[in-house]
Amino acid sequence: MKKMNQFWMLLMLLFAIVACTAESDSWDNGNNSNNSQTSGSSDNNSTTSGTADNVVSGVSSDGDVTTFSVAFNKNALSETVSVDSNDDDYIENTTFAKTITITYSTSGDATVSGDDEGIVSISGNDVTANYTGSDAVRYVLTGTTNDGFFKLYSSKKQAIVLNGVSINNPDGAAINNQSKKRTFIVVNDGTKNYLTDGTNYNDAVESEDMKACLFSEGQLVFSGSGYLEVDANCKAGIRSDDYVRTMPKTNIYVDASGGNGIRGNDAVIVTGGVINVNITGTADKGISTDGYVEINGGRTTILTSGGYEWDDEDSDYSACSGIKADSLITMNGGELNIKSTGIGGKGLNSDKQIVINDGVIRVITTGKRQKDSKGSVSPKGIKADGNITINGGQTQIRLEGTGDGTEALESKGEIHIEAGTVECYSYDDAINSKGNLYIDGGYVYARALNNDGIDSNKNLYVNGGVVIAEGGQQPECGIDAAEGYTAYINGGTVIAIGGGMQEISSSSKQACIAVSVSQGTTLGLLSGSTAILGYTTPSSNSGTSLTISSPSMQSGSTYALRAGCTISGGTSFYNLTTGCTIGSGSQSVDVTASTGVSGSMGGGMGGGMQGGGGRPGGW
Repeated sequence: MKKMNQFWMLLMLLFAIVACTAESDSWDNGNNSNNSQTSGSSDNNSTTSGTADNVVSGVSSDGDVTTFSVAFNKNALSETVSVDSNDDDYIENTTFAKTITITYSTSGDATVSGDDEGIVSISGNDVTANYTGSDAVRYVLTGTTNDGFFKLYSSKKQAIVLNGVSINNPDGAAINNQSKKRTFIVVNDGTKNYLTDGTNYNDAVESEDMKACLFSEGQLVFSGSGYLEVDANCKAGIRSDDYVRTMPKTNIYVDASGGNGIRGNDAVIVTGGVINVNITGTADKGISTDGYVEINGGRTTILTSGGYEWDDEDSDYSACSGIKADSLITMNGGELNIKSTGIGGKGLNSDKQIVINDGVIRVITTGKRQKDSKGSVSPKGIKADGNITINGGQTQIRLEGTGDGTEALESKGEIHIEAGTVECYSYDDAINSKGNLYIDGGYVYARALNNDGIDSNKNLYVNGGVVIAEGGQQPECGIDAAEGYTAYINGGTVIAIGGGMQEISSSSKQACIAVSVSQGTTLGLLSGSTAILGYTTPSSNSGTSLTISSPSMQSGSTYALRAGCTISGGTSFYNLTTGCTIGSGSQSVDVTASTGVSGSMGGGMGGGMQGGGGRPGGW
């Protein structure tokens, strides 16, 4: 890491700064963004206001990355189904030749109606349909059984309509679909439906798969506005050996104690609906696939609480994940909420790439890192072995566990942040990329209690947007590029604070200043009589080396930097306020901006402060 010589930090003792706010970094002390108006020393009797560089107006965040919660919400969404006539996954595009109704019973055998071809066979409440015809058939399931199932063989697509049915199979799957064709699961409007499997699968046939409480060899497409609850005690809750898709108005709750929640071998696609998944098994996943996950709408909430285990195939430890995909994870819209409380638990985990285009993502992990002589497993908020690209939406990640590797946003490839809001809070690096890291736009808040706020293991480029990067104590930095690589600030508004200070290349296209300040200090930066920005430094678990860059700053120009001042009005994004009014403060210094931050130190003078080389003396 290219961190500067730290001897000049001692000059901070020359001047006492009056802190305007008392921000706490503990997990339970609430919102840390309430600095739109702060109080300073009593002798502040002049103010300066302006509208320069009002970059935070219109930000979508409510600034609660340290306090937001994740919990199940089973209330239905008000959604509209817009049928795509070219998409066969919409049941409206399929014509059904016949309807067969099966009624389960707790006091006798199940009964069937509408079956004039002898398709259905019944043994108690064990119901098997074997269809060899060429038309699509609709099977309607209703009634209750504590010892039964529905099993289907077919060479054509079909619909299974859940019409107030409750099926408990103590010896296997509640619904076992052996058809490899598309199967619509229609949850009838206004009905409540329950599927439960046993703790063992004695009903399993050696030549057939039975991998879930609701299992299908072919595609599973869910629709209808009724409620479906799946209680999985042995294997997955819902699984297809093809793909699983949910349509708007769907409302599904899966509680899985012995396997994954929802698994589609090829893909899991959330077009809409409400999905709640509770995972308690060791190293199990809320949503998993060997292929891709695509979320286009709806509200998906996943809670995982299982522990970790040794994975012989990977020769390493494995832990729970909210979503795990071997290929691409794409978020295009809707709402995704994940909370993982087990050791090493993760939110989103892709073996390839993650792309966030829109929607709201909230991830919390509370587990710690597990490490021994065999291997290790660390909590991650969002992790990809390939690139992570964020083009929009709101992404909030909070890691409450401690230990190396507890990182909020991590890519083994490159990170590209183009737009949207990204808010990360963690013990280790808040944002970390193995490759180059690019911030071209959007609003980024990265707070690390014990490492770098934003860490690139290659070059780091800030080309636009609003970036607040708060690292831990020395030698950790707000922003950091790896040893032998370079950090560039070419645009945007940048606040970077930590115990160490990353060198900024003089080839950067935008000017910056570097100062040494006290913790818990409110600063105001002005160009003449125009307020550029106000910022309050963290009060604990942080360093005191501060870099500021703004599009309003020009290399070689001098600016007034006030400390211990009041900040009122304007628009706030966490500790940064723009378009505000800045009080006179307890101290003020003129600072000269330059394109780049080097290792030299501007002089600090007793009884006052003096800028030099882009960095004033220690405060």
